[in-house]
Amino acid sequence: MKGRPLDVAALAEIQSLLGSAPIRRDLLIEYLHRIQDRFGYISSAHIIALAREMKLATAEIYEVATFYHHFDVVKDADTPPPALTVRVCDSLSCELAGAQSLLGKLKASLGQDVRVIPAPCVGRCEQAPVAVVAQNPVANATPEKVIAAVKAGRKTCAVEKYTGFDAYRRQGGYNIAVECLAGKRDAEDILKTMEASSLRGLGGAGFPTGRKWRILRGEKMPRLMAVNIDEGEPGTFKDRYYLERDPHRFLEGMLIAAWTAQVSEVYIYLRDEYAGVRAILEKEIAALQKNPPCPLPPIHLRRGAGAYICGEESAMIESIEGKRGMPRLRPPYVAQVGLFGYPTLEHNMETLFWVREILEKGADWFAGHGCHGRKGLRSFSVSGRVKKPGVHLAPAGITVKELIDEYCGGMLARHKFYAYLPGGASGGILPAAMGDIPLDFDTLQAHGCFIGSAAVIILSDRDKASTAARNLIKFFAEESCGQCTPCRVGTAKALNLMQAGKWDQPLLEQLSSAMADASICGLGQAAPNPVRCVIKHFGHEIE
Repeated sequence: MKGRPLDVAALAEIQSLLGSAPIRRDLLIEYLHRIQDRFGYISSAHIIALAREMKLATAEIYEVATFYHHFDVVKDADTPPPALTVRVCDSLSCELAGAQSLLGKLKASLGQDVRVIPAPCVGRCEQAPVAVVAQNPVANATPEKVIAAVKAGRKTCAVEKYTGFDAYRRQGGYNIAVECLAGKRDAEDILKTMEASSLRGLGGAGFPTGRKWRILRGEKMPRLMAVNIDEGEPGTFKDRYYLERDPHRFLEGMLIAAWTAQVSEVYIYLRDEYAGVRAILEKEIAALQKNPPCPLPPIHLRRGAGAYICGEESAMIESIEGKRGMPRLRPPYVAQVGLFGYPTLEHNMETLFWVREILEKGADWFAGHGCHGRKGLRSFSVSGRVKKPGVHLAPAGITVKELIDEYCGGMLARHKFYAYLPGGASGGILPAAMGDIPLDFDTLQAHGCFIGSAAVIILSDRDKASTAARNLIKFFAEESCGQCTPCRVGTAKALNLMQAGKWDQPLLEQLSSAMADASICGLGQAAPNPVRCVIKHFGHEIE
C-alpha cells in the first residue's frame, strides 16, 4: 500500500465510525472491528484512512489487521468477499461428528454469495458439528439447519435465559464485594481463605490463586487486571457455559480479586466467537455500572479477533494493547511488567467464578470435594463419543472412566471406549487402558499429558489416535503466530511427516524435542504432546 493516495470518501467513513471518542493506540483492534462489522471487510483505503486518523504508519495497521482470522483485508474494495460467511468448525470434536461431510455439502448447496470456509474451534464442542452463520452459531448442524439460518439472516445469537443483575442481587449477589469495599472484610483473611481452598488457575496453568493475589499485592502501583476469556483450546467451552448462565458470579469474583490485589483497572478479553456472551456482558456490565452496589474500578470489555495464540497470557496482553498477539519473552513476567507496562493480575474467567462461593462457604467446602487424594472441584468440558457431552462439575481427581459412567451417561451406543484427551488439543492422548489416572493438576505429566483447562475428548473404537493427532497438529500449524522458528516450521514439518502411512518416528521425536525445548510459548512447547503420545501408546497405528 506504499504510495497509495488518501481516499477522501474512505476517510469520511472512518471518521464517522470512530465518532468523537479520543483516538487511542490500544483501541486499534476495536476500530478494525467497527470497519469489519460495518462493511463486511477492511479495504486498503480504510487502512490508509485509519492510519491517517491514528497518526500511525500504514504498515502498522496492516500487520495487525492481517494477523487475525476474523478480519477480511482486501486490496481492492471493488472485489470484496461474499456478503455472508459460513464457518464450519473442523477441530477434533466436530471432525468426529462429521464436519468434513458438512463442509462439502454446504459448499455444494450454498451459492456464490455465501462463502463457506473451515474454522478452528468455536467453543461449542458439546454441540458438534457446529457451523457459524455470520455470528450466529448453529448447533448439531446439518445442511438443512445451516441453510435455514442463512435464509433467516440473523447476525448474532441472543442468549435469553440467564441470571441478570436484579435477580443476582436478590440472591445475595455482590454482598461480599460490598463488605470488602466497605472495610468489613480483611484482605489478609481473604488471601488465607483462597490459599487454604487450594483453588488453582483454571485456564490451564494451575497457579495457586491466593498466592497469585499475594504476589501482586507486593508489586508497585498502579496495578491492572486482565481476564482471559479467549478459550480457544479445542475441546474447551466451560467459560462460555457459565457466562451464558450466571455472568454476575464471575463479575463479583473479579471485583473481589481486584480489591484484594489492589488493582485500579480491569480489562476483560473475550474471544470474538462468543457474540452472544459479548451481548450479555455488555448489557450486564452496564447494569452494574448504572446501579453499583459498591465503588467499581473502570471495567473495559475487549473483543478478540480470532487467534488461538491470544489465550497465552502475554499474547492476550499484546492484543489488548492493540497489537498482534505475539507472546512475550519472559522474564519479566506479567505480574511484574504486564499490560501497558504495569504489574498485572491475569486470570481465567472460571477461576474468578468460584471466588464468591468459596468465601461464602469456606475454604474447606471447596477443598473437600476432591477424590483419589486430590482437592477441589473441576468443570470438565466433555465432548466426543459420549451420550451426554457438556460441562460436568465433578470432584478433582475423578478418573475418565468414572467421568464417562457417572456424569456422561456412558459411551454412545455401539461405541467402545478407546482413548481420550485429558486436556484438550495440547494435553496429549492416552489409551482407555490408562483410564484410571486421577484427572487433576500434576497427575498426568509422568505420562506426557496434562489436564490444562479440563477439556476431555472421548474417542471410541471407530476412531484412530493417529488421525486425531493429525487433526491437532494441523490446528497448531494454522494457529502458530509465526514468531519463533521451532513452532512456525516445526508444526508444519510435523504435519507433513504425519501424512505418511508409516511415520518417521526418530525424526518426529527429534523435531518434537526441538519444539518443546526452544519454542517461546506454550503453543510450540505443547504441540508435540499428541505426536509423542501416539508414538508411545499407539505405535501399531503408525508402523
